[in-house]
Amino acid sequence: MDGERDRFGSKIQDAEKAREDEWARKQDQQLLERMRHKAADKILCPRCAQPTVAETRAGVALAACPNHHGAWLEESALQDVLKRLA
Repeated sequence: MDGERDRFGSKIQDAEKAREDEWARKQDQQLLERMRHKAADKILCPRCAQPTVAETRAGVALAACPNHHGAWLEESALQDVLKRLA
């Protein structure tokens, strides 16, 4: 009986840790998104000098020209895109 309680208690702890990890992941994701938006405000399109707009397309965060002159992304995001294409 004690062994069953220990296993049950362990499962409850594992479930709680998984929920906490998911919450922390979501918080980190929201923080990164806010940081990306702030960073995108500082980037100007070299062609029209308009401030870029932070966007996420296909799970990739980027800074895009509102006049469709181009988009810029971090090297890590570029590496992720290249891995998907391989």
